[in-house]
Amino acid sequence: MVKTYEVANIRCEGCANTIKKELSEHFGNSVEVDLTVVPRKVTVEIKEDGDEELFISTLRKLGYPLYDDEVSSIEGVVMKGKSFVSCAVGKFNPTKEKQ
Repeated sequence: MVKTYEVANIRCEGCANTIKKELSEHFGNSVEVDLTVVPRKVTVEIKEDGDEELFISTLRKLGYPLYDDEVSSIEGVVMKGKSFVSCAVGKFNPTKEKQ
């Protein structure tokens, strides 16, 4: 089943590259990041039990919680810092699209 999630802290193509790269190991090329809307949307194909939890926990680890997740003030600051680093990594290590 293909699902779309609203995700916080995504600002640019660098963020999208990091998200795609980190999630591609488990989800392959099914991960799409829509930078044209706010809040940003990430679409992924959920195939197995546990995929959704893995998807959400991986995003949070990178500093990109779901838009409607309740996070404390401190946790929010930490996630923004993580997402800033993830963004920078994504800018310097872009994913290569298969054509």
